[in-house]
Amino acid sequence: MINAIVQRIRQGLLSAGVGMYGTEPEGPIKEVLAKTRPVATECELVRIGGAGDGGYLLPNDLQGIKYCFSPGVLVTSTFEQDLAARGIRSYLADYSVDKPPIASEMFVFDKKYLGAFNDDVYFTLGAWINKYVPQNDCDMILQMDIEGSEYPVLCETPESVLQRFRIIVIEFHDLDRLFEKNFLRIYTAGINRLTRYFHCVHIHPNNCTPPVRRGNIEIPPVMEFTFLRKDRTRVTNRRLSFPHPLDADNVILNRPLHLPRCWQL
Repeated sequence: MINAIVQRIRQGLLSAGVGMYGTEPEGPIKEVLAKTRPVATECELVRIGGAGDGGYLLPNDLQGIKYCFSPGVLVTSTFEQDLAARGIRSYLADYSVDKPPIASEMFVFDKKYLGAFNDDVYFTLGAWINKYVPQNDCDMILQMDIEGSEYPVLCETPESVLQRFRIIVIEFHDLDRLFEKNFLRIYTAGINRLTRYFHCVHIHPNNCTPPVRRGNIEIPPVMEFTFLRKDRTRVTNRRLSFPHPLDADNVILNRPLHLPRCWQL
């Protein structure tokens, strides 16, 4: 309860243009938002995983993919189960749990956090992949929901490692902090590394918490981004509409939340 109250106070201050480390004007924020406005490609989207939390929209370009790396273990594994039904093995990692919620011969679990260094508790994405997958395999899925640790992971991971994934799905957290100077720089660094090689093909706001607004910018604090490597498809001029018919609210009891206009083309 205390954390929720503190978050609401912080969000209210950011909406009013007050941040602990100073706030950014609209211009630089709009520039980085433009980098990930979803584009239409030749690949239609399919839903992998169940309705609600734990299900994601992916481009229907799964043929030939053998592995998924999925840090952050939820109470359900519908995403990994759906991939297993397609013959895709999932590698899961989370130090806070002892095992995945279900047992499957298609799941391989490491009791570690994904991070920016290697020790007894953390390992890097590169070290994790090299433990299991041959160096020449460059067609995998990364599905990352690690509660804010995605930023140091993206900044630490060599671009050559990121390029080994065909599809990347990331739930970004604390996005309301884009109004803060320091956080905007960190987010921009990670996004620049992704968009150099990947198209953003979908964004779904998580309705676990309401958006923060300032001027013409509206930012849901938690959103799920789907990326497809650029060599797999081409961008079309088809106009996207939001929400996508396959989108589903993460929290059934909360008000539905759709992608704000400032995040769309």
